[in-house]
This record gives sequence, structure tokens and C-alpha cells, in this order.
Amino acid sequence: MNTGRMIRVNYNNEFSKEFPSGTSLEIISKSFQNYYSFPILISRVDNDIVELSETVTKKCSVNFYDRSDSLGNGVYGRTLQFIVIVAVKRVLGSSVSINIEHSIDKGFFCTVSADLNKKIVKEIEKTMKEISKENLVIQKISVVRSDAIRYFKKEKQMDKVNALKYISNTYVNLYNLDSIYDYFYGKLATNTGVIDDFKLEFINENGFVVNYPDVYNPEITLDYVHHKMLFDKFYEYNNWCSNQGIRNGSDLNRVVSTGKIDELIRISEAYYNSQLENIANTILNMQKKPRLILMAGPSSSGKTTTSKKLQMYLKLKGIKTVQISVDNYFVNRVDNPKDENGEYDYESLYAIDITLFNKHLNKLLNGEKVLTPRYDFITGEKYYKDDYLQVDDDTIFIIEGLHSLNDELTLSIERNLKYKIYISPLTQLNIDNHNRIHTSDIRRLRRIIRDNRTRGYNATSTLSMWKKIREGEEKWIFPFQDDADIIVNSALLYELGVLKTYVEPLLFSVSEDALEYPEALRLINFLRNFLPIPSEAIPKDSVLREFIGESCYK
Repeated sequence: MNTGRMIRVNYNNEFSKEFPSGTSLEIISKSFQNYYSFPILISRVDNDIVELSETVTKKCSVNFYDRSDSLGNGVYGRTLQFIVIVAVKRVLGSSVSINIEHSIDKGFFCTVSADLNKKIVKEIEKTMKEISKENLVIQKISVVRSDAIRYFKKEKQMDKVNALKYISNTYVNLYNLDSIYDYFYGKLATNTGVIDDFKLEFINENGFVVNYPDVYNPEITLDYVHHKMLFDKFYEYNNWCSNQGIRNGSDLNRVVSTGKIDELIRISEAYYNSQLENIANTILNMQKKPRLILMAGPSSSGKTTTSKKLQMYLKLKGIKTVQISVDNYFVNRVDNPKDENGEYDYESLYAIDITLFNKHLNKLLNGEKVLTPRYDFITGEKYYKDDYLQVDDDTIFIIEGLHSLNDELTLSIERNLKYKIYISPLTQLNIDNHNRIHTSDIRRLRRIIRDNRTRGYNATSTLSMWKKIREGEEKWIFPFQDDADIIVNSALLYELGVLKTYVEPLLFSVSEDALEYPEALRLINFLRNFLPIPSEAIPKDSVLREFIGESCYK
């Protein structure tokens, strides 16, 4: 409420303006909208992430974010999900349920409890655009948790009832759009009018994909590209999780609370191992076996453990293997490419001495002896010791690294001599039916723990690097995933409860003054949905040990 008293708002640490005390951030944002290419979605007041519906009553510093920033893009995606939910209810009826399943391409996959066709999906898209044009207010209300549970029980949304049982908050925030109330783990926009760019794509009679602009291409929604192998892997894992009775966080919490987590750990590890054994069997039964097994995936996918375990399974089948580390073929630091900011770009393919790498591969494939290099990451230079390598003509080389699926890395080797593996933790576990868990969040938590344990980095350092890591993945990894011969899912059904015990203290250490604090707080709040799981029952050869420590693979 406007009290007549004026307060000074410092914008982006550049200049300030005065506004009446009690002015909403939405009104304040209009004074700065011309500095942004897209509608402002969220604000940062001092060091708190605050929705635009909130008011300002004292002197403060304010930053705003649109969909070209990760903070704003997260708000855009969550608000879009709410619009999808409302549109499905309008088109198919209030009794039809919708599940937000997992990320795919530049959006997310949804399933509904009714038969779909292309015409119906087009109608849902049309209705979503109408909701956007109506510029409806999205109202946030704070209610007692027990009241929220009673409401969702009345609405027969037992996924939310069960999820809310395991959090300790006295109050929870519900959002109201078009008389539909929902619970989201993250901030939303204040109105539907700012969500104006999206596309729907019919997939099958049960589901469709919603694509929207991402931070790497915020100008427009790209057409959906169907990554069949990736989609099928998600589908396979979804069915497997359902067969285990684990579809969301509350199901996992139930297993933990009933003391049955050890069995779930063993089953999850067996599922992961079965993927590698199947690959070994596939290669064993090939009439013409590959000479190179190339494994790539985004950061913290578990490439090191997976490559070593696969080597073990191949040896079990009588197949001779040897691993080659691409890391030893970095160019000398003085020759390393630089990014647009003039900093060394270690994510670039051209940080690798491709010429030398291919020369050595060809010699080895021809049975010649090769003196392989080592790389000193402190001095930034290659050096040589007595690391001679020579193999038989039936030996398979296992090569893992960020660029292994990119044919330019092994440009002198014929494609029929290569077997390509894409690896990523493709989690199918969601918090509830409308709140998905991002694969990138799993990888980020894994990396925070590993960076702290092996490199002494604090959580602030890892979080500050994450944007650049993701940019590298978008450029150098994801474009090549469809060229893989097979996908390995390194997600473990139980791992969030374990990661929670290791990463929470690291996240709590992030200073409130740090730029990374809001992201740390988001991850802390996200982890509150999961009960802690001790690590004693996790085997030493688990891919999770690569991050939390005590792995048998050194």
C-alpha cells in the first residue's frame, strides 16, 4: 500500500530512482523494462529472489531478469507448466489429470489421462495462447500446510498430499490461476501475458511436448526435434521406476521411512550394471567388432566409473581392452583457444591436440608401438615418460571424454570401427506430478560434492562455473548425442537422499552476499523434499562413489 513516503531503489548498482513506499516490484519493473529484450519475470531485491507481486517498503538494491537469464527462464518454464495444466483442464475437462514428466529437447514432455491426437494437442496449444492473451493474474497465497493437504486430498491429488507430508514447513505457498490451485517448487510470474512464446508437438496418444525459448536461444521457440533414442530411454526408465513402485519423491521417502532403502539401493545398482552388461554382450555378438568404444556425456554423468566398469564386463566376456585418456592430449596452455572474454576455453574441442591424437590412434590400430604423452595441469604442458603402448589387433580402445561422440576428434578413423555411447543421469523421479526434477540439477549436486572433495572447491566456486559448463555442453556435447549407438542412464533411483547428506552443508556455506546464494537456496529448498539416506550400503563400485568418495576405481 502506498504510504506517501518515498524510498530509493538502486537499480543494477548503476543508478537509482525513488518510488512511493509499498509500490509493487511489477510497477517498479516497468520503469526499467526498456533495458530488457523480453518481459521482466522476476526480481532480485538485495540478495533475495522475489516475485514481482511483492512490494518494496525500504531502501534496497534491485535487479530484474527476463527469459534470457537462467533465473528468469526457470520462472518462464514453471509458469508455462501452470498454463499447460489449466489449458488441459479447459479442453479435456476438470477430471483429466496431467503429468509433467521430464525434459526433452528444448522443453518438457507431458502425459494426460485421456486419449490424445494431433487435433486435440493443437486445441490445447490454441487455448494456452488464449490464456496468455487474457493476461490472467496468477495469485500467490500462503496457507497452513495441513490446509493445503486437505485441499489436495479433496481434489484427489494424492501425489501432492504425499509430497507435503514429508516437508516440515508450517506454511506453504499455493498459486491460483483460473480458479485452479497448485503447488510449485519455485517462483512464478505474476500474470500469463508474459508467457507468449511456446509450441506444442503431438508425440503419441498419451503425450505431447511443450517447447519454449531457452537461455541459449531466447529470441524464439525452436521447432521440436525428436531425439528418439533419448526419448525411448526415458520411457524405459519410467516403466522400470513404476515397476519398483517409485514415481516421485514421496515414494522414495516412504521406502526410506520404512527401513527398506538397502534393497532399493541394490536394485538400482543392478539396473545400472545391467546396462553395461548388455553393451558387453552386444559387442561380443557383433560379427565385426569395433576398435574404438567412444563414451561422452555432460559434466558429472559418471563417465569415469562407467568406462572402467564397462572395461571389466568386456574382460569378463574375453574381450581385450585398453583405456586411452583424452586428457593427456590437451594442447599446451599457450596454444589453448580462448573464449569471447579472452579466457582459456578448456571445454573446446580444439583444446585437444587432435592431430597428435589421431596419429597415435592410427599407429596403435596398425600394431605399432607409441610413446603416449602425459599432461601437467599445473604447468599446462605435455611431457613424456616411459609410457609406451602397443596392442594386439583384436584389442578394443575405450576412450571417454567430453568430445568422444564428435567425429572430428577421431576424424581419421572410419565410423564402422567406432561404437559410441552417450551417458547422462536421466532421472525419471519427480517431486510430484507437476514438479519435475531437472537432470542438470542432479549433475550440479554431484559436481559440487566432487569438486569439494577432490579439488577443494567450495560450493560457491562450482555454482559460479556452472553457466560456462552448461554453455560448453550445449555447444560441444548435446548436438552429437543422436549419433550415439546406445545411451547409458547413470541416474540412481535413490541418489538424491544420499546427495542431500553430502551437499547440504556445502550449500549452507554459500554467503548470503554471494551472487550464487539464490541458486544455493533454491537447491537447499529443493532437497527439503527428500529424506536423508546414509551411504554405508552403497557398493564401492557404484557410479555414485565417483562423487561422494571411496570408489574402488582410482
